[in-house]
Amino acid sequence: MKYILVTGGVISGIGKGIIASSIGTILKSCGLRVTAIKIDPYINIDAGTFSPYEHGEVFVLNDGGEVDLDLGNYERFLDINLYKDNNITTGKIYHHVIKKERRGDYLGKTVQVVPHITDAIQEWVMNQSKVPVDGNREEPQICVIELGGTIGDIEGMPFVEAFRQFQFKAKRENFYNIHVSLVPQPSATGEQKTKPTQNSIRALRGLGLSPDLIVCRSSTPIEMAVKEKISMFCHVKPEQVMCIHDVSSTYRVPVLLEQQGIVQHFKERLDLPVGDSSSGLLLRWGNMADRYEKLQKTCSIALVGKYTKLRDCYASVFKALEHSALAVNHRLNLMYIDSIDLEQDTKAQDPVRFHEAWQKLCTADGVLVPGGFGLRGTLGKMQAISWARTKKIPFLGVCLGMQLAVIEFARNCLDMEDANSTEFEPSTPVPLVIDMPEHNPGELGGTMRLGLRRTVFKTQNSVLRKLYGDVPFIEERHRHRYEIIPILLVSSSTLSFLPGR
Repeated sequence: MKYILVTGGVISGIGKGIIASSIGTILKSCGLRVTAIKIDPYINIDAGTFSPYEHGEVFVLNDGGEVDLDLGNYERFLDINLYKDNNITTGKIYHHVIKKERRGDYLGKTVQVVPHITDAIQEWVMNQSKVPVDGNREEPQICVIELGGTIGDIEGMPFVEAFRQFQFKAKRENFYNIHVSLVPQPSATGEQKTKPTQNSIRALRGLGLSPDLIVCRSSTPIEMAVKEKISMFCHVKPEQVMCIHDVSSTYRVPVLLEQQGIVQHFKERLDLPVGDSSSGLLLRWGNMADRYEKLQKTCSIALVGKYTKLRDCYASVFKALEHSALAVNHRLNLMYIDSIDLEQDTKAQDPVRFHEAWQKLCTADGVLVPGGFGLRGTLGKMQAISWARTKKIPFLGVCLGMQLAVIEFARNCLDMEDANSTEFEPSTPVPLVIDMPEHNPGELGGTMRLGLRRTVFKTQNSVLRKLYGDVPFIEERHRHRYEIIPILLVSSSTLSFLPGR
């Protein structure tokens, strides 16, 4: 097993996830089996209870794991299915160690960060790196590990120490460290500054890890003189300094890394059984990136949501729409609309914002209302749904968006003025959306319907079945606490329930 550790410096959110995914893509294109692990140093057990503004969206895996959105990047780039244990948090590690201490596994010893926490981290990584993640069920050959946060964060210290020890346990030819750092370019001078990267590498070395590759992130391509300066002051060869500037599409990143000779570098440093260049997989990847940048036609989609201030809150929705647009040779223009801005209260308080939001909605080719929790902003979502229905604009409701579409139709087309969800009104007389059996109101973490579930089509002439390709069943990932009531009879003005569920 070869281990590639990706660390970051200067700032968080620098693009370590895309770099790690791109590294995995390049290695997979060389014919190697690749898996990935994301380490998040927060004390939460998982990402399930986070506000979307904390770390972006919560990504759901087949096994029901609620994890960091970077695992979504890994799955999309590498075409693999990961598990909840591929996301390690400080909370998981401490919970694991404390349970062992309570069982008496440490034989009365004083349980400490070193060696017990650091040993648990290493053991977790070694065990999870062997778990098959593709359809062939073969053990991976390469494990790409992304350490969240930045070097120097107090939360990440136990993990850095664990990998300082681990590099000797795994041996040099099996352990590789990539450090991703920012090279800022102040607008006042326009000069690319290397000092933050120098300080970041110095901090990394002070903690016992030496980078084998430095990936410099910048807004524009890095000049050769800057690259040579980083090489000299960070004690690496010039070919060990690679540069990834801001590009129009993240699909360009693997191509840029491959063009800078990363395959040859991996081959020599890790003694990989591969050729000097990648296979046709990366060539097709490059063709896709080229096609993306040459798209002429545009498709505008209005995303009406509650968490529109941070783009990462709807990362998977954006990627799904982007892939769909690319498949039909269109460039996606995704317009984020805060659902509250569509409500009448906003019109009274801030008419400019209200009219700007409605202008966006009216110019869209399609409307998508994604999931969310709570009552806030639902009125604006309902108004967007009603507008799309009456104007016959293509519409897709996901999770809460679908539930609100059913309520909107019941209220405005079936004269069910009291139709509602038990999430918003527990005692509603017409509960079209109800709590699911898995929902535990007393707890939040992991109490929803989570993970891969099978849906069987019971009729041949189902519109939905035809949309899915006329298959007998589909399997999709779920993350929700409420559902459309399974068995109901609807007439023009009454709602009655059949016995049983």
